[in-house]
Amino acid sequence: MKICEVIVDIAHSDVDKIFEYICEDTVKAGMRVTVPFGRRTETGFVMRVKSESVFEKSKLKQIYRVEEGSLPEECVSLSQKISARYFCPLALSLRLFLPAEMRSGKVHEKLITIVSLSGDPAEIPPRAQKQRELADFLKENGETPAPLLRERFGGAVNALKERGLLSFQEKSVLREPYKRAEGEDVRPTLTEAQERALREIEKTKKQVSLLFGVTGSGKTEIYLRLIEESLQRGKGAIFLVPEISLTPQMLRKLRGRFGNDVAILHSRLSAGERYDEWMRLREGSAKIAVGARSAVFAPIEELGIIVIDEEHDGSYRQESAPRYSTAEIAKLRAHYHNCKIVMGSATPSVESFRSALAGEYQLVRLDERILKRPMPEVKIVDMRLETRRGNPSPFSMHLRESLRECLKKGDQAILFLNRRGYSQSLICRDCGYAAKCENCDVSLTYHSEENCLKCHYCGTKYHVPRACPECGGLHFGYKGTGTQRVEKELQTLFPSARILRLDNDTASQKEGHYKILSAFARREGDILVGTQMVAKGHDFPHVTLVGILDADMSLHFSDYRSGERTFQLVTQVGGRSGRAESPGTVILQTYEPENYILRFAANYDFEGFYQNEIAIRESMSFPPFSKIVRVMAVGETEAETIEALREVYGKLSLIYEKNREKFLFFNRMRAPVGRIQRKYRFQVLMRLLDGSVLKDIYEVATSAKFKNVLIYVEENPANLN
Repeated sequence: MKICEVIVDIAHSDVDKIFEYICEDTVKAGMRVTVPFGRRTETGFVMRVKSESVFEKSKLKQIYRVEEGSLPEECVSLSQKISARYFCPLALSLRLFLPAEMRSGKVHEKLITIVSLSGDPAEIPPRAQKQRELADFLKENGETPAPLLRERFGGAVNALKERGLLSFQEKSVLREPYKRAEGEDVRPTLTEAQERALREIEKTKKQVSLLFGVTGSGKTEIYLRLIEESLQRGKGAIFLVPEISLTPQMLRKLRGRFGNDVAILHSRLSAGERYDEWMRLREGSAKIAVGARSAVFAPIEELGIIVIDEEHDGSYRQESAPRYSTAEIAKLRAHYHNCKIVMGSATPSVESFRSALAGEYQLVRLDERILKRPMPEVKIVDMRLETRRGNPSPFSMHLRESLRECLKKGDQAILFLNRRGYSQSLICRDCGYAAKCENCDVSLTYHSEENCLKCHYCGTKYHVPRACPECGGLHFGYKGTGTQRVEKELQTLFPSARILRLDNDTASQKEGHYKILSAFARREGDILVGTQMVAKGHDFPHVTLVGILDADMSLHFSDYRSGERTFQLVTQVGGRSGRAESPGTVILQTYEPENYILRFAANYDFEGFYQNEIAIRESMSFPPFSKIVRVMAVGETEAETIEALREVYGKLSLIYEKNREKFLFFNRMRAPVGRIQRKYRFQVLMRLLDGSVLKDIYEVATSAKFKNVLIYVEENPANLN
């Protein structure tokens, strides 16, 4: 008998400590176990197994049983580092490595009953025709699922069973997500630039390489070659993509090259699919994990390469506890396995590009598209002139004519607008009242298909009012344009065109994004309208026109990253055009045609943009020259939340007073969106020159205990709203 150290799966600081139990010799670190805990039974994670305890053995209880879903020892070690780095309970960091349904015990392997022939068919009476047909079928086809046989042969199944001629057994079967995402192994010859880039990544002694390549330059093929080389060494791979909508496309390429070695992990899978894919990786029958942010925790025992595609994307930062950076987790895993990370982008984040220029990362360039195809021509359209000409449409005259010409040639087009719904808000024309969510401090968006008002923060739906609740007026107007309205107006302008829409509304169903993108790839649609889901990573050879509506929409958000995000979105969505033989065009509609960020984007001048942006950040002491930290208070009532923040602010003020030289900014305020899902939000916002006070800030936040108010810390938050 041994002693095991267990972390109980309760994410609370009061029980965030090791508990010791007696266990069998077969128990190992990483296993999930059920243990007696007070008067209850709880599951927990074995952190270590040892021979002796400082406690008397007679006082130790014994574990009840070992559960499904043991973790590799690396994950146990990594969870401790995550807990220490992000100041969260160990149970919370351990949960990152397991599908939630597996923890709750609600999902298990799928078992079906398989039937086979186990006796001599000669015993079947000549008149029992159906039974003979069943025996012949099994003789020819072998093991067959029982439901299929009952559907086809009915009572003959039970008749042969009674004669002792059939054998029944339970067999485990896999639930395969995206069965239709089978690909061919298309292996293009590498260009000289790709060969050079591949050699640079393979030869560098630096752990991280930044693959900086224009859209359409062939970054994906380099990823595939690196993964192939990893498999040849007997190692696995993790391939991360920012959007779930990109996963099936990448999955098709990976399956074409690597077959069943590929498993997919993301939140849109069913519980059973997630369970099966995780188990395939854990057991080693699959060696490549592809997915969004959470796939960085895939239970691969021997890692040879980690790829982070579109590394600049904000979705790689987790917004709920523990609030981890995917790149940081990848670096911890790469250090453990002594393997490389390749981060790729046509528009790297300012922080990553600075690290590459400073020599911290290996900078690898792909400056041209495959076969030296030209980048699409970008035409900037001044929408102020369109308004003066009396054009109220979201489409400029130039975009209309370009769409007409594109459809006439039989090509495809993509229209990008980063706002879903029909219109941004419902306005009373008599008094100016704007419909707002009762749960959140935001305007409601009108959705024409459901004829409702919807909150995009909490998802609540409202009936469209017949009269204004403020003044009783009956005259309503709609402000702003969303993807639904764009789709509707396109149908009016081009009635024969087949229009598809990709946003959170159309892609909410299982495999919804996959079905829409697959239909567009099969040329079952002429125009694809979408939000940022259409902006990155997709490769549609027949797209020759991209229209960017309201290109400056994200320029004026109250966020130091707004210029960077605008540049990235415009460049990425423009890069979907002209990726094959036919040249591409991008029509960029804006009310600020002279804006320098849009000009840099129109010229594909990332380095010009970077030099300008880094100079502004340095002069203003914004990241990466400082660190933005905010302590959030989120509570049930406004008074309780303010009172909790006042107490936390008082303790943080002591840190500030002692370390003023390390702070650039320190203040408390209401959050920009003051209420979400009926919860009030207040914050202490800080800008730090020196991160050495971070530990003290976390300690204040984690030690603050309030009945109805949650206190948490965010570092360089992806969304400052």
